[in-house]
Amino acid sequence: MISISVGQAMLRLRATRTGTGGAVPACGHRSIQGIHGIGGPTREGRALASRIAAAMSYPGVTKEGPVICTEPDGRRLQVNVAEAGLDTLTIRCLDWDRDRFDIEFGLQNGTTYNSYLIFGEEKTALVDSSHEKFRELFMPVLEEELKARGRKVDYLIVSHTEPDHSGLTPDVVARWPDCEVIGSKVCIAFLDGLTHVSMKTRVVKGGDTVDLGGGHVVEFTIAPNLHWPDTMFSYDHASQIMFTCDAFGMHYCSDDPYDTDLSLLDDHYRFYYDCLMKPNARSVTTALRKVKDMSFNTVANGHGPLLRYNVREMVDRYQKWSEASTSKTTNVLILYSSDYGYSDRLSQTLARGVTKAEVATEMMDLLSVDQQELVEAVGRSSAIVLMAHPSDSSEAKNSMGTLLSAVKSKQVVVIAESFGGRDEPVDQLSAAFVAAGLEPFSAPLRVKNTPCEVTYQQFEEAGTDLAQALTQKDVIAKKKSAMSSDVAKALARVSGGLYIVTAGHADAQGGAKGAMVASWVSQASFEPLGVTIAVAKDRAIESLMQVGDPFILNCLGEGEYSELMKHFLQRFAPGEDRFEGIAWTVGENGAPVLSDAIAAIQCRVVSRLETADHWVTYAEVTNGSVTKTEARTAVHRRRVANYY
Repeated sequence: MISISVGQAMLRLRATRTGTGGAVPACGHRSIQGIHGIGGPTREGRALASRIAAAMSYPGVTKEGPVICTEPDGRRLQVNVAEAGLDTLTIRCLDWDRDRFDIEFGLQNGTTYNSYLIFGEEKTALVDSSHEKFRELFMPVLEEELKARGRKVDYLIVSHTEPDHSGLTPDVVARWPDCEVIGSKVCIAFLDGLTHVSMKTRVVKGGDTVDLGGGHVVEFTIAPNLHWPDTMFSYDHASQIMFTCDAFGMHYCSDDPYDTDLSLLDDHYRFYYDCLMKPNARSVTTALRKVKDMSFNTVANGHGPLLRYNVREMVDRYQKWSEASTSKTTNVLILYSSDYGYSDRLSQTLARGVTKAEVATEMMDLLSVDQQELVEAVGRSSAIVLMAHPSDSSEAKNSMGTLLSAVKSKQVVVIAESFGGRDEPVDQLSAAFVAAGLEPFSAPLRVKNTPCEVTYQQFEEAGTDLAQALTQKDVIAKKKSAMSSDVAKALARVSGGLYIVTAGHADAQGGAKGAMVASWVSQASFEPLGVTIAVAKDRAIESLMQVGDPFILNCLGEGEYSELMKHFLQRFAPGEDRFEGIAWTVGENGAPVLSDAIAAIQCRVVSRLETADHWVTYAEVTNGSVTKTEARTAVHRRRVANYY
């Protein structure tokens, strides 16, 4: 990557614009034919179409800031500026080395925090600020872009208040105290509690607009639970850009500001959806229904590349995935307290575990939920998950009264701590549900220390255990009816070896790690040397085998595998250490190597193919060793193919 100073960038930018540096390089020019509402017979329509065409053919990154190592451990931060569309810039804060983000165990390509400047003829709007770690980089760039145009921030549109998108709101307000902060009702309430800063605010509802001049009329759509209750979308009718914050994003950091190469983005886009949006699939379909009549050519998201070249395909994926999730007959209602402790993150993690087992979830904020909507959600749910709410919240107490009066005796409940400092005691909450006729599914999930990877692993596994218990009878019945007896016996003749797959961050304190017995394993390529492993979607280890993740394929020896098999086939409690009592070392790639395996093959996940109930994981072999040269790999033979 070439890093240039701000001064150099400005000279290069001026040269490009004036033509002294040669022709403006084409960067994915897009035809605007077929875009509704513009390019018609009127002079205004033709003029607007011409302006949009010019914006869509503009170069990608117009200003690349220097890479700065401001983090204590030397991690790299950078701010780039790029054209997002007509009269619109994106200021992208690149966090090149961030390796963890909320509930995701690991990020292989860092992440970005995207902000946007819309320059109307009369007013200027900033859509979202950035993470406070970028204060020394973001604010000077923002000021420079505004100063170059003789502008100031007239409106700060806050899509939602999670700190990675609103962390610099106080800085923006302090610099431009006359700017009006625009957000949903819940958003403005959250901002007041988060910042304790006096500011001019405007609460907007769905369909409300703000006119920046020159056709830049920004229309707001309330889209709660994507993935916070305060979220809203903003649509600029002039540029036809939809600003969506977390929705349609991904954790992927690159110089390219756009979705130029989908092959690089597919896995990250899907993993992001599965972690953050799938637990809110009902809210996704609702939001898409609200904006279906808005013709947008760009999705300006909050993380990762903007969607410019594959908008319809990527939006359709959200629709397809969410409709499939909401069609499930079993539903779990998950209640959390927004902006309190780790309630939102831990609940999202637990929800991810539930959805891995193909059970639908519905997430609601106990502090802001409509009471009638809460009653209706309880009525369509088989189980309730409750994150401990702040004991001093009158809103939570009101919602708890509604909840306890609406539950049914056949439902089960899971109670978990939020680690917020003022948690309602989980034992008292459990007692209240028992008094209402419900039986706890398990002992309350307790959080004794600041949540780390192991904590998130525990909550995800608790969600999967709950979902598996709710669907166990149906799953067994489906396996039995999946094939005829003759086919099941014939397919069982396809045998495989016996292996223990181990994965995770065994080399890191508090790092998550996991293991599973595997037999659906095969060499898949010579160059590069690769293998495939089928991993059930509801396996705990699945979250540790995403693209880029390392793992070890431990080969079990013929006649000497019974103890290891017995150990790893047992059912572990959520978060329980699967390696307790087992001899192992840390491999070169950071994953556990079993000392009693006859061979260990180090691998890195390259891609994943989705089937109905498994991920077929293709991995490149990076190293390997044999510890028992005379031993042969054990073979697994089955009587029928309905089971492993």
